[in-house]
Amino acid sequence: MTQSPLAAPLPLPCGVSLPNRIGKSAMTEALAGADDAPTPAHDALYARWSRGGAGLLVTGNVMVDGRSLERPGNVVVEDERHLAAVSRWAKAAQWGGSHVWMQISHPGRQCPMIINPRPLSPSEEKLKLLGLFGKPRAMTEAEIAEVIARYAETARIAQKAGFDGVQIHGAHGYLISQFLSPITNRRGDDWGGSLENRARFLRAVVTATRAAVGPGFPIGVKLNSADFQKGGFTLEECKQVARWLEEDGIDLLEISGGTYEEMAFAEVTAEAAPQRESTRKREAFFLEYAQEIREGLSVPIMVTGGFRSRVAMEAAIAEDGIAMVGLARPLCVAPDAPEGLIAGDLEKIGIDEDGLVLGKGRFGVNAPPGVVNLLNTVARVEFYVAQMHRMGKGQAPQEGEKAFAAGLVGSYLGLSTFKALRRMPRRMAARG
Repeated sequence: MTQSPLAAPLPLPCGVSLPNRIGKSAMTEALAGADDAPTPAHDALYARWSRGGAGLLVTGNVMVDGRSLERPGNVVVEDERHLAAVSRWAKAAQWGGSHVWMQISHPGRQCPMIINPRPLSPSEEKLKLLGLFGKPRAMTEAEIAEVIARYAETARIAQKAGFDGVQIHGAHGYLISQFLSPITNRRGDDWGGSLENRARFLRAVVTATRAAVGPGFPIGVKLNSADFQKGGFTLEECKQVARWLEEDGIDLLEISGGTYEEMAFAEVTAEAAPQRESTRKREAFFLEYAQEIREGLSVPIMVTGGFRSRVAMEAAIAEDGIAMVGLARPLCVAPDAPEGLIAGDLEKIGIDEDGLVLGKGRFGVNAPPGVVNLLNTVARVEFYVAQMHRMGKGQAPQEGEKAFAAGLVGSYLGLSTFKALRRMPRRMAARG
């Protein structure tokens, strides 16, 4: 039997080689304790994924600043106070032979009001989303320098804790993405205006991180192919930024897209007919963008979003020149999938007996546009968070879950509020 292209090791520019071509992409776990440290649930969850056979596991976004979270329950690594817990997390994630990279991130304006009513951002462009986010404050030069240093320090600690690499989150509307987009970056100084200036923050983060970890430690970047918003970050701009990142010495570029206001990354679906070329392109939503971005690049590219069939994944590697297939939500319902895909024993993942993507089509997605669809989107996210929490307790995921949007959204809001209140003493202490 011919070996699957998914089984081939992936050499990186820094000299490290990943065991195979399947990567678990980042998903927010919301499992941190009141002290923002990793918990035994993180260890159990990532050990479970590592046993499943993925060559690379990328953690959910780890915050570089405890004053700014993507949501309550994020892990924060801003100093070495939780080094032992972070080290246990890394070791657990390597248990089955996977490499594990810490995704390091700052949410910028995408920080809920219950965490910070005046979050940092390049400019004061407010996120218009149900009043859940406060008006941001434009960063000063000193604050920009401080946050750049925080990324580098978090990466240094990740390396010391035993992580195999880091991924800098530059997509999905978080802080780096905000600097890149003309919609959220209205600055008139050296950090705004031209693409070169808007990319300066990301490049400074990469440079500082490389200085902190040295030449042999993998650094990846997650980058939007586009914001999918009028006047936002475009595909042509992404192609230029990718070329600059290659010059700056990154080791893996993951392509995604969208922001909280335009959730392309959360809306990827697949049909149950992977044999057709048209279907394969629909299945891997960002594949065509990645094909354009990779022209003239030598840095390996990982594509995440929509992959559900082995034939589409193998074709992306063998025919389209993609270096790594990224899987996220499917691994919440099928954590052993990478092993089966590589062995050729599994044809599709994350699709139920009706041909529906699990966690999709169960929340009233045919409702009129507007608030209801937003609630549906949140509910879908929470379906997968719930499966991660189950695996963190040593339980099996619920493959056939028939949940309701209201229940899952209510659970999200209730749990988030509880976790935000639970960590309030630490937040107040940090503010002095």
